[in-house]
Amino acid sequence: MVKLTAAATASIPRTVIFALTLIYGLAGLFQRDPWKNEDAIGFGGMWSLYQGNLQDWLIPHLAGRDAALGAPLPYWLGGLLMEWFGPLIGLANASRLYSALCFFAAALAIWYATYLLGRRREVQPMALAVGGQPQSKAYGMTLADGALLIFLACVGLAQRTHETTPMMAQLMGISFVLYGTVRGLDKPWQGGAWTGLGVMVLALSSNLYLTILVILATVSAVFVSNARLRFRWSLTSVVLGLIGFALWPLLWFLFDLTESQRANALDAWINVPPMQSSPSAESIGFLGVNFWLYAWPVWPLAIVAIAHWAREKNAGSWRAAHLCIPLGLILSGIIYVLLRVDANEHDLIVLIPPMAILAIFSLPILKRNLISFIDWLAMLSFTIIGIAIWVIWLAKITGFPASTAANVARFIPGYEAQFSLTAFVIAIGITGLWIAVIRWRTSRAPKVIWRCLIISASGTVLMWVLLMTLWLPTINYAKTYRFVAERLVQAAPKDARCIDTSNIGSSQLASFSYFTKLPLRDDASCPYVLTHSQLEAKAYASLNQKTITLLWEDRRAADRAERLRLYRVTPE
Repeated sequence: MVKLTAAATASIPRTVIFALTLIYGLAGLFQRDPWKNEDAIGFGGMWSLYQGNLQDWLIPHLAGRDAALGAPLPYWLGGLLMEWFGPLIGLANASRLYSALCFFAAALAIWYATYLLGRRREVQPMALAVGGQPQSKAYGMTLADGALLIFLACVGLAQRTHETTPMMAQLMGISFVLYGTVRGLDKPWQGGAWTGLGVMVLALSSNLYLTILVILATVSAVFVSNARLRFRWSLTSVVLGLIGFALWPLLWFLFDLTESQRANALDAWINVPPMQSSPSAESIGFLGVNFWLYAWPVWPLAIVAIAHWAREKNAGSWRAAHLCIPLGLILSGIIYVLLRVDANEHDLIVLIPPMAILAIFSLPILKRNLISFIDWLAMLSFTIIGIAIWVIWLAKITGFPASTAANVARFIPGYEAQFSLTAFVIAIGITGLWIAVIRWRTSRAPKVIWRCLIISASGTVLMWVLLMTLWLPTINYAKTYRFVAERLVQAAPKDARCIDTSNIGSSQLASFSYFTKLPLRDDASCPYVLTHSQLEAKAYASLNQKTITLLWEDRRAADRAERLRLYRVTPE
């Protein structure tokens, strides 16, 4: 137990915490195209549902490609939002409302889960002889605010939480499981409903591996924890969880899908994304290299919390609910990443909700020198990043400094910068707020336990908002296929009845299907073929006794490695 005064645990003003979350969650969602790779694939699946038929809603596909995309919930949500809001704000903008929905739902679940854990008797500060210790509800609220700040401060979440990927629904599902399990400690019916809803969301948005791992981790944590959950929580969560597992297969049989269609959907449910039976050197290496920056500053605070509370026998040591429940889900997330065949940064998102909750319990016991280190590192890092963003933007707009402008032109040839008054005003405003936060932190020397988080969270918001205002046109130009697609339309023969897309990736197919009206489909009999591999095109022609003629070759301005080619295919 630690000694804390009520003044040291004063909660963050509601307007501050609300504004930071709202600004961070909405910045970068609008006025841009679907971006290369996972963002484009997610949007492409939603767009295919939006313009497709019942078959596309039952088994989400990408632009007619035979392989199913996996569990349907992200695409259902995106398709519905496009139906409701697409005519008002555009299809691409409407699809990203899905990301905002998942993000804000996850943030609320993390806040309330931490609040409930922070009110528990075993985590309360020591009662002072003369009084003045914080009240349990006020203490819980302070810890909840801190957990939300840690969540916002996580470096790796900035771009990933603003993309239309299934991982956003997974983030929401895991957060619901966390909240429901904690809520079940005092309100079993309500907690069980939220836990079951979280399992349902996971079952309908991820492969079965992740869902089963989360279930096993939750059950294990509940079993080990000294805060026993009651039968009513178990019953409710199991019933709703089973509904989540049964809902999609039930639709297959209800609408009389063929055996091959059901097999396709089931295979995607199990193998999208692809998994392996044991960790590989590649997955271990990926986690060992990428985790530390992605999860900064969450992981060092989580380690401090584990090191302290595991030794606190009065609080329950390892069996304490605030340690056991989040730690179980962290371990399940690590196992999931290690079992991924080709893990990427998107997969790490499942680790952040339980780590944020666990990390916040380090704040009451952090040493002053560690707090100062985190503060000054964040202040220095984000200030340098902010200055760099402004300098490069000025170089793009004015041509000064000349060397910086030349570097931008070299990396993004053809880009013409335009001044936006709205973006400039917003960027000035967020920069002014950053200066105000720094002044508050350095001049007043506040004693509140969350002081080391406000700099990191504000810095992340600063960085992201500046990028999504000053740099958004540049980033969009570099990451969109729009301009390549426009040039493809000009180069493609007007009488082309179909263009084979079997040899391009899902991201390219999604983008070209959306940006063009060309007859694209995976069909080897088409008289034209679109590919990014010259060797594949020649091999295809040789195998099928065809002759290929290059009609068009192009690439995105910011990608020198990728080249797209359009060939005419004729019999020998």
